[in-house]
Amino acid sequence: MRNMRLAAALALVFILVTTVFLGGCGQKLAVAPQQGGLQGLKKLKVGLVFDVGGRGDKSFNDAAYEGLEKAEKEFGDKIEIKYLEPSAGGENRERLLRLMAQDKYDLIFGVGFIFTDSIAKVAKEFPQIKFGLIDGFVPGLKAENNISCLLFREHEGSFLVGAAAAMQSKTGKIGFVGGMQSPLIEKFETGYIAGAKYINPNIGILSDYIGTASDAFKDPVKGKELTLKQIKDGADVIYHASGASGIGVLEAAASQQKFVIGVDSDQSLPAKEDQRSFVLTSMLKRVDVAVYETIRSLVTQKFQGGYQEFGVQENGVGYAENQYNKELIAANKAKLDELKEKIIMGEIKVPTSKEDLK
Repeated sequence: MRNMRLAAALALVFILVTTVFLGGCGQKLAVAPQQGGLQGLKKLKVGLVFDVGGRGDKSFNDAAYEGLEKAEKEFGDKIEIKYLEPSAGGENRERLLRLMAQDKYDLIFGVGFIFTDSIAKVAKEFPQIKFGLIDGFVPGLKAENNISCLLFREHEGSFLVGAAAAMQSKTGKIGFVGGMQSPLIEKFETGYIAGAKYINPNIGILSDYIGTASDAFKDPVKGKELTLKQIKDGADVIYHASGASGIGVLEAAASQQKFVIGVDSDQSLPAKEDQRSFVLTSMLKRVDVAVYETIRSLVTQKFQGGYQEFGVQENGVGYAENQYNKELIAANKAKLDELKEKIIMGEIKVPTSKEDLK
């Protein structure tokens, strides 16, 4: 009987100890979900592959980096970022994308339309990974696809700076220097011509392209040469859409005390002090906004495939105004803002190609 009572007592102690132990574990497990659990501790991985010119081009790539940097500052507790530079000719774009995909990145950006074929291929091989394609178009995408094409209405922003160039010109001639001759860069040129002609139907416009391959975006020597030629032919305001080649455009224009219009980023900010006064404005192409918003959609679990478009109305394109050029464009600001509003309201429909322009 005594043994039975002892056994019962030991069993009761065992039950009590087990209950307390499991209860304690239950309390610990209850806290973990409130902190996000083990999954919540794992940061999302965001990668970006620059195009030729890379970081430091003071243009397209730098704008993409600004968006990446802003996202890291805002969501640093939720994401980790990495960026890669392609080889000089950009031949290893696809390999860099695949390296990040194999490393299980959650979102990977390709900066530039030249990434189109590579992203389409790698995204098919890694359907669980999301891709942001800047300026490229993959046909037939839907919201459930893992590619989001980030597109811009560059022609709208170029229309505004074309108007600014025509209002500023004293010679009645302005210039355009494009990087790689392609339908995309021709959108810049078309909008610029349309804006200038809207202000002055008789204005002369000189257009030149640096080349037909992607290395045209990193040839400042050629950019300088073409700009000097246009100035010699009478142009006193030159707009460039040529990536890092624009460094040569600005250098040439400033040396001749002529105005230049930058592209993508506000190019008066990184310009040398003796060049800033010759940057009339820049056509802002808010690649930073597109990159940031895409990362935000990933963090908030609202990422969608398909096509996202950024124009004047979405603050995706526009013109730069800062402490360096404020006085330069002050006399024409009211007109520029009027044109901006007309584009938003649909009163002005900016052409996208040379055929539409005609």
